[in-house]
Amino acid sequence: MTRVSASETPAVILPTVAREVEEFVGAGGWEQPPQLFALVATSDLIAQQPELRDQLDPESSPLTPIAQDALEGDLGDALAGIEWPPAVTGCALAQEIVVLPPEAETELHHGELDDEAARRFAAEHPARREARLVAAVLRDGSVSCVLRLRGTVEVPEEVVEHPELAPNLTDALLATLRP
Repeated sequence: MTRVSASETPAVILPTVAREVEEFVGAGGWEQPPQLFALVATSDLIAQQPELRDQLDPESSPLTPIAQDALEGDLGDALAGIEWPPAVTGCALAQEIVVLPPEAETELHHGELDDEAARRFAAEHPARREARLVAAVLRDGSVSCVLRLRGTVEVPEEVVEHPELAPNLTDALLATLRP
């Protein structure tokens, strides 16, 4: 597990936390429901729960992800109903998605498909790839995204990191942190 010091900026810390969340969720295998995590300052967590001092190190891991209860129903509606308390520095969401090649994306957007037909199109497309997306955000507006494309016999697993992989999702997560 990669560690960063507490003196590093959130822009450096957040990608590390996003990768840690992806690795944690990945340890459970594929075909999991969306999972939400609160990101809290490790030093604050230890101050509130001193029994964790032997398990956590705020110098090597300044933010600690804490798994939340399962999200029910529509993801957008679930996120719209979340308001984090001030002690939560940020949040992360891991979800499985289907990734299509650019030509299929173009075909999908030019068609007159409703949401259900679009989902069916993506699920049945022969060039689709299953992936796990982790989007993480902090109150200061920092964002990070990690995408793990599921490997197959023909195509190896692949990891892509870029803060703009899921702008709608990061915007929705940031909205949960606003007062």
